[in-house]
Amino acid sequence: MRFRMWSVLVAVLISTTVLAQSETQWPSQPIRFIVPFPGGASTLDTVVRLVTPEVSKLAAQPVFVENKPGAGTVIGTDAVAKASDKHTFGGVANSFTVNQTLVKNLPYNTSKDLIPVVLMARTANVLAVRADLPVSNLQELIAYAKQHPGKLSYGSFGNGTTPHFAGEMLKSMAGIDMVHVPYKAQGPALNDLLGGNIDLMFGNLPDFISHIRSGKLKAIGTTYLTRAPLAPEIPTIAEQGLPRFETDSWYGIVAPANTPKASVELMNTWINQALSEPQLKKNLSERGIEVLGGSTGAFGQHLESEISKYAEIVKSSNMKID
Repeated sequence: MRFRMWSVLVAVLISTTVLAQSETQWPSQPIRFIVPFPGGASTLDTVVRLVTPEVSKLAAQPVFVENKPGAGTVIGTDAVAKASDKHTFGGVANSFTVNQTLVKNLPYNTSKDLIPVVLMARTANVLAVRADLPVSNLQELIAYAKQHPGKLSYGSFGNGTTPHFAGEMLKSMAGIDMVHVPYKAQGPALNDLLGGNIDLMFGNLPDFISHIRSGKLKAIGTTYLTRAPLAPEIPTIAEQGLPRFETDSWYGIVAPANTPKASVELMNTWINQALSEPQLKKNLSERGIEVLGGSTGAFGQHLESEISKYAEIVKSSNMKID
C-alpha cells in the first residue's frame, strides 16, 4: 500500500513538473494568427503580417497567418474562440465590438470566450463618393440625399464593419435615407465605387488616398475630430456640420480564454516590441497607420468602451444586418 501511494505521489510530482516546464517553455509549437478578413483585403491583415515576422524571431517559432473571412468577421473570430491549442491568436477590429449588439445568437461570448492581448494600431477613415456624383462637400451630399431619398447607395465590406457603422451613423445624424450594399471585402466594394456601381463609401484612408488624389474619387471628409496627418487637405466631417461624428478603424489581437496568462503577457510584450521597431513604425506611418501598443488591461478597457459606444448607436440608429 505504501509503495502504491508513493508511486502515485511520484507520478503527480512528475506530471506537475512536466506541466510547469511546458508552460515555461511556451511556445512549444508554431503560433497561428487568424484574421477574419480575406488575405490582403484589409488593413488589419496588413498590420498582422507586418508584425508577425518579428514575433516569430522573438518566439523562436514559426508564425502563420490564416485568413478566415465571412459573416462580418464572425466566422474567423469564432474559430479563435474555439481554438484549444493555446498557440492561436486572432486579429480583431471595430466589428468585433459592433457584433456584440448587432448580431443575434453569436456563436461565442465576446467577454467570456476571448481575452484581450494588445491594441496595435488605428487609421482614419474617409467618406468618398464616385467622381461624377454632383456633390463636393458634406452639406451638398446631405442636400442631394434629401432630394433623392433612398436613391443613394453606400458600400461596406460586411455587416458590422466600420464602413457599415459609419454609414448608418451618417444616416442617423444627417437625417437622410441611403441603401446599404454589403460586400465580402473592401476590394470589391472599392472597385464598384470606382466603377460607379455604388455612390459612396466609408473606407480606410490609406486605401483610398491614391484614388482621391488622382481624381477617380471625391473625398467628402475624414472621420477623426482633427484632420488626418496623411491627408490634412481633406476636411473632417465634424468640421462640416456634424461635430459629434467621429469614428476610426482600430486593430488588435485577442486570444482564447483558455490561453495561459503568462503566454498572453508574453505575446503582448513581443507585439509591443515589434511595434517599436523603427523600420516597422516608418512602414506603417507611410501607409497612414498610427501605431498604438500598450498593456492587455488597456486594450480590455478599450474593448469595453467600444462595446458600450456601439451598442448605444446600433440601438438609436436601428442598425440592422442587410
